Amino acid sequence: MSEAQGEHWDRSVDLLVAGAGAAGMTAALVGSIEGLEILVCEKGGTVGGLTSSSAGTAWIPATTQSMRAGVPDNLEAARSYLNSILGSRAGAAEREIFLASGARAIDYLEAHTAIRFVAPAAHPDYYGNRSGAAFGGRALGMAPFDGRVLGAQFARVRPPRKEFMALGGMMVSKADLPALLNPWQSPRNLRHAAGMLLRYGIDRLRFSRGTRLVMGNALVGHLFFALGERKLPIEFDTRLVTLVRTDRCVVGAVLEGPAGPCRVRARKGVVLATGGIGWNSVLREQLFPKAARARSLAPETTTGDGIRAALEIGASLDDADGNAGLWMPCSVLERPDGSQSVFPHIVLDRAKPGLLAVNRAGRRFVNEADSYHDFVLGMLRSDQRVPSVPAHLICDHAFIRRYGIGLVHPGARKLRPYLEAGYLFRGATLSALAAAIGVDGAALQRTVADYNRYAESGVDEAFGRGATDLNRINGDPEHKPNPCLGPVGPGPFYAVAVWPADLANSAGLRTDGDSRVLAVDHAPIPGLYACGNDAASIFRGAYPGPGATIGPAIVFAWRAARHAVGRRASVEARPINA
Repeated sequence: MSEAQGEHWDRSVDLLVAGAGAAGMTAALVGSIEGLEILVCEKGGTVGGLTSSSAGTAWIPATTQSMRAGVPDNLEAARSYLNSILGSRAGAAEREIFLASGARAIDYLEAHTAIRFVAPAAHPDYYGNRSGAAFGGRALGMAPFDGRVLGAQFARVRPPRKEFMALGGMMVSKADLPALLNPWQSPRNLRHAAGMLLRYGIDRLRFSRGTRLVMGNALVGHLFFALGERKLPIEFDTRLVTLVRTDRCVVGAVLEGPAGPCRVRARKGVVLATGGIGWNSVLREQLFPKAARARSLAPETTTGDGIRAALEIGASLDDADGNAGLWMPCSVLERPDGSQSVFPHIVLDRAKPGLLAVNRAGRRFVNEADSYHDFVLGMLRSDQRVPSVPAHLICDHAFIRRYGIGLVHPGARKLRPYLEAGYLFRGATLSALAAAIGVDGAALQRTVADYNRYAESGVDEAFGRGATDLNRINGDPEHKPNPCLGPVGPGPFYAVAVWPADLANSAGLRTDGDSRVLAVDHAPIPGLYACGNDAASIFRGAYPGPGATIGPAIVFAWRAARHAVGRRASVEARPINA
């Protein structure tokens, strides 16, 4: 939309931020710290977006936090690692800016807020056999956040997926699982489990869910609390309709909220952080493979508003060299009321010994213990040759008792509801299971025989499962000789279907190193910025490590706000308070 001379504005601010996920809240927070008047509009009624249901990890190399944790990193190693994965793919200049700016952005947030990042000693990069890969230190996490400090505003924090909460509302991290699953194993486990349960019980007297926030909810809680301390206004249930552009630059936007349309003048610019493609059917059809268009882990309010609005005024869409999606394998349970429970298979079952994945031909197609993104890439590649969507995870009854599978928790005794719902398939023999899931029975028997032979030797001759740090750390360290390979059988045998779903997008608006949105001629559009999933990924469809979306989202949100205020974030070192 073009601006007419002397046009009326309902409201005027320095920086308008569309979206209150990790990227949007970071941009708003930094802009406020730098002295700008900020307005945040959020389409939904809560903050956090997809970050709320993520692990909340930020992949940022060579930080102060990694040194503080005793796992120092360096930029040359990170650069070598990325080059080994990405080669000559586009975006090298922006990746270099990310590497040079990452540590400074994190130090800036710690210097100006109470937010504290933690660098785990063991959280490996996803391609551990590549030059420069790190075992720990690059994937920054968050300590648990006490949601009680938000008071009534705690209700504004978007909950994680129901599938990842215990007892109807208690958040559980991977680190909590040993204590909860084996409370009698040690006094420490018992104290931890009892403390969590007591805290949750007290929480439910006042709140709709537990207030001990971990993973992505912890990051969102920290950012939201920091915004509250600065009294930054967030207009909830308010969507971005159009951007207002003069011949020269973007000067504001039209919003639609509970009170109707509102024209907001943005003197320093507009930051788009609306969550990316999400459920936008036009962009999904244009950019995603047909087999992966049906399911998304994005909130229902994420419908590509920022990308759409920018394209309407001449912005350039970057398809990330045809690698538009970032993927997660998900199983789906149809509930009696017609709704669905969607379970992302992140780390809890795929890498454990005694499970394999097969396509319709009854054959393996991927290293099941690789990252969720690479698992789905393998599924989509296989689907070009033989039907592989959905694929099926295969295991036996002993596996379910020990590790669980998808929505079926470890030790579950009542499998009938999952069987009757069509979520879990059972066969007394492999042939019977193959018939139940519609795969080639003879091929499945050969596949399992080969897999069991690999399990005995400890060497996966087909896909190298268990050969990387990522594989092994998500396997079972007590299982020998390979923590990721164990025999399947005797029966009964079980299967769960998994489908591709996008957890984020790699395609998005084309931006430069200061997060400025570029026009179709690749020139910056003054006054318009994009970060998070609204911007094309600097990794061009690759997923180098845990937090590969949140890390760049934070860093480029920091750069966007600094550029808007006129303090361009040079890639050269300077004091963090500068």
